[in-house]
Amino acid sequence: MSHHTQGETSYRQLAEELRQAVGRFVRATRARTDTLPPMRAEALGQLDREGPQTIAQLAAGRGVRHQSMSRMVAELEDLGLIEKIANPADGRGFVISLSPTGRAALDTDRAARRDHLAAAIAENLDDAERRALAAVPDLLAKLGH
Repeated sequence: MSHHTQGETSYRQLAEELRQAVGRFVRATRARTDTLPPMRAEALGQLDREGPQTIAQLAAGRGVRHQSMSRMVAELEDLGLIEKIANPADGRGFVISLSPTGRAALDTDRAARRDHLAAAIAENLDDAERRALAAVPDLLAKLGH
């Protein structure tokens, strides 16, 4: 038997509705705008956020096996999206870094998402809805910490 209070239940319901809405929003936006396949975009995004990483670090960050990430890194390298550079912590090894081409591809997808969202805000929301939406980034940042 559940012992949730009315407030906890409404927060849980709001959390579930928010989770679903954000998921649908992200999937729809990426489907309309992204040129990079999701697995490539996620690996490049991780390198952009975290800086150069080993294959093991990339694999752990994406929740995949080392072998799978090794294949992904080979693909990204063949496409010129990443570079292998000497590992400053271990001269015998290397780390993976975004190449200028990889950064440009990531920036292109991010700009397309931003522009798509800006157009949707302008076309689909009235002034009151835009003002309400303006508070959302700070609220999500609070929830994410």
